[in-house]
Amino acid sequence: MSEAKQFDISKKAVIAAFQAVKENAGSYGVDEQTIKEFEEHLNNNLYKLWNRMASGSYFPKPVRAVAIPKKNGGTRILGIPTVEDRIAQMVAKMYFEPLVEPMFYNDSYGYRPNKSAIQAVRQARERCFKRDWVLELDIKGLFDNIKHGYLMYMVEKHTQIKWLILYIKRWLTVPFIMSDGSVAERRSGTPQGGVISPVLANLFLHYVFDDFMTKAYPNIWWERYADDGVLHCQSYKQAVFIKQKLEERFQQFGLELNKEKTRIVYCKDNRRSQNYSCTQFTFLGYTFRPRLNKNKEGKFFVALRLRSVKKPKLL
Repeated sequence: MSEAKQFDISKKAVIAAFQAVKENAGSYGVDEQTIKEFEEHLNNNLYKLWNRMASGSYFPKPVRAVAIPKKNGGTRILGIPTVEDRIAQMVAKMYFEPLVEPMFYNDSYGYRPNKSAIQAVRQARERCFKRDWVLELDIKGLFDNIKHGYLMYMVEKHTQIKWLILYIKRWLTVPFIMSDGSVAERRSGTPQGGVISPVLANLFLHYVFDDFMTKAYPNIWWERYADDGVLHCQSYKQAVFIKQKLEERFQQFGLELNKEKTRIVYCKDNRRSQNYSCTQFTFLGYTFRPRLNKNKEGKFFVALRLRSVKKPKLL
């Protein structure tokens, strides 16, 4: 590193970050520069970005807000950083993710190396055969409502790298540029669409949910993929209890359960005879529900089955 540079950031890391961003593709940011256009003067653009990041003079541009329709109506806002800012965030991710990834639990599946939604669905299916009751969990507006103070406290628990802390703070507070050109200041959240956001969201929920559940209620099994989760309970009473505890827990950290999507479900099959109004739930695009089946002798029985609501069955 040059003696004039304040921070030790590898040039090779910046080059590798560009390659990763290019592979991920993605749209343009507020400057309307595409990846192809950035690549036309690649060496010069990467050098300038490295120079500013290493000297402490890097400031991200505002984030382009894009409204994406939801299945159940309404929209969610994606925040699209510029190509240059996505590369900078990828550099930070390459340095920061290895510091926190070993700490994360096996039952956290979202946005992690060597983890997938299908793995989470398979684990949920296996556990539904063993436990009668499920608490289907959905966190309302996770990426919009993460409290910066709590998040930065968690970040600083795992790194003392000054430039990481500095730039993460800057990314958290850059404003949105809305579709009508207006500017929306941000005091909470980490833009869904940012490269660094999934790691930060996982870190936040590691402490708010994963670690809390593992230490306080080790007998309740769970799977989590970003803001969606499934908890496997031994009784209806236990499900009601943990739902209340989680409502209180999330509220402490500025989060809220989505009341429409958070529900207690009875995993009804041929072995389970209780009557309960809710016997199905959807997790990561797969609906778990009782279905009538026929055995080899031609007799009908009820089994808990999965059905994809998005694509052909993969399990």
